Amino acid sequence: MAMLRQFVLSALLTFLSAPASAQSDAAHAVGARAEAAKAESRRAATVRVVLQTSEGPITLELETERAPATTGNFLKYVDQKRLDGTTFYRATKVAPELGLIQGGVRNNPKRLLPPVVHEPTSKTGLSHVDGAISMARNAPGTATADFFITIGALPSMDANPTASGDNLGFAAFGRVAEGMETVRRILTAPTSPTEGQGVMKGQMLAKPVRIITARRARQQPSASPDHEK
Repeated sequence: MAMLRQFVLSALLTFLSAPASAQSDAAHAVGARAEAAKAESRRAATVRVVLQTSEGPITLELETERAPATTGNFLKYVDQKRLDGTTFYRATKVAPELGLIQGGVRNNPKRLLPPVVHEPTSKTGLSHVDGAISMARNAPGTATADFFITIGALPSMDANPTASGDNLGFAAFGRVAEGMETVRRILTAPTSPTEGQGVMKGQMLAKPVRIITARRARQQPSASPDHEK
């Protein structure tokens, strides 16, 4: 960011000293280069992970600066291949094109690492927008490896300091960059009317979707996430 500020200041001084006839073209050039610098800065603050599933790939863009603990925890599971062979096992349909899918190790003791500290959205500045990835949990600070992806915006899952009780919400830590069509396909898959306990009854996928591998992706120039198209 320091380099970005230095570049903008230098460009602005050049612009102000230029002849009036050249200032319009210079402004466009400055704007384009500043936007490119911002995009590069944003890429440096995220890391991409590709989930190869039995329904197709899902590419995640995870926030390494805004949610460092949560992202760091998820990357441990990726780098140690602890998510390989796990599943998406839950699909919660709130309304058409609104809900979430949940996956992970399902408390398999052979795959679990210690719980991660809770990073509420009030701290990270993130939100449960369409395509957000977030950690499943019981009490704050109990999240381990199970996660969910939202379909449609679910701001009710954000931290709410004005609410009573457990108002810390869930720890969003990134978004789907590519593969929302796969996410939506999983959401609409058949569920079992009898499996699951409590609020999860009737939300368990009749045929869980296998996560074949989870791997870091080579960083590429950012494009608009496909759920924004």
